[in-house]
Amino acid sequence: MPYSTRRAALRATLRDRDLDALLVTNLLNVRYLTGFTGSNGALLVSADSDTSTVFCTDGRYTTQSAHQVPDLERLIERPCDVALVKRAGRVRLGYESGHVTVEGLDALTGAADGAELRRAPGVVEELRLVKDDTEIEALRMACAAADRALAGLIEHGGLRAGRTEREIARDLENLMRDHGADGPSFESIVAAGPNSAVPHHRPTDAVVRPGDLVKLDFGALVGGYHSDMTRTLVVGRADDWQRELYDLVASAQTAGRAALVPGTALADVDAASRDVIDRAGHGEHFLHGLGHGVGLEIHEAPALSKAGAGTLLPGMAVTVEPGVYLAGKGGVRIEDTLVVRQGAPELLTLTTKELVVV
Repeated sequence: MPYSTRRAALRATLRDRDLDALLVTNLLNVRYLTGFTGSNGALLVSADSDTSTVFCTDGRYTTQSAHQVPDLERLIERPCDVALVKRAGRVRLGYESGHVTVEGLDALTGAADGAELRRAPGVVEELRLVKDDTEIEALRMACAAADRALAGLIEHGGLRAGRTEREIARDLENLMRDHGADGPSFESIVAAGPNSAVPHHRPTDAVVRPGDLVKLDFGALVGGYHSDMTRTLVVGRADDWQRELYDLVASAQTAGRAALVPGTALADVDAASRDVIDRAGHGEHFLHGLGHGVGLEIHEAPALSKAGAGTLLPGMAVTVEPGVYLAGKGGVRIEDTLVVRQGAPELLTLTTKELVVV
């Protein structure tokens, strides 16, 4: 596993920022740097070497941490952040200010024995922007579990008139587990008929009816990594307006995927899809950004939106998910998870994007 490589990259960043060490308290960042999956842990990363880096957890995780973090000095104490600050000594110590409360900072300040505490927001998150091979493989597996689950749902008649949104969502999530997922990435969205016009509709006891658009937004969780995919289907027979709306969103999604070129401004990727919808007169019905990063979080940087800052880098894992929502009538969203590559992006969600009528 590439944890030592990730910590080496972090040490280089710390030296660039004139920090002697970084206190990592965000549990996802701790997992990214060590592989630890428990509910309490922190990491003191030295800018010098791994031999000076210390991992801390409490007694509940003595055995687990010995297995998951065998390559670092371990401290079994509580609270971990305070214990590590005391351990740091007289150094320029960065802390994850975006994840520390006011009371938490007071505790760190009180524990500092000559350490100079410095705000260091987003240092680890910057490293997480570009996925390594291990992360991308986990994302592939998560996307494959979601693809197979949807295929099974359709094949076995689970998506049909007369079933409720909740029933379909439950079956979809169970199928993802059957196909290797640890669980769903998030609460699955199943939205039928007029509910499909609500971008983040939560499944209800609404019954799917013949002629309904059914929007499915779901993902699988594998090894801590999240997939994200949306497909919109029609039950029974598709009306002309539904096909026209679907074709429009499909064209916008194709344009957004084509814009995933290293060096492209994030806002320009959003614009590539949004312009297609704007020209069709539905700009006001595209109610959210084009996409977001995925990884250890279902929504993480970068943000593909009008306000997105920065540019695409090879190895970023992102979604492209334009949608058009006609309130009271129905909506369509098509979403893929992709990895930015030189030449063309790698598509991880492989379910067809042709309009499926079931």
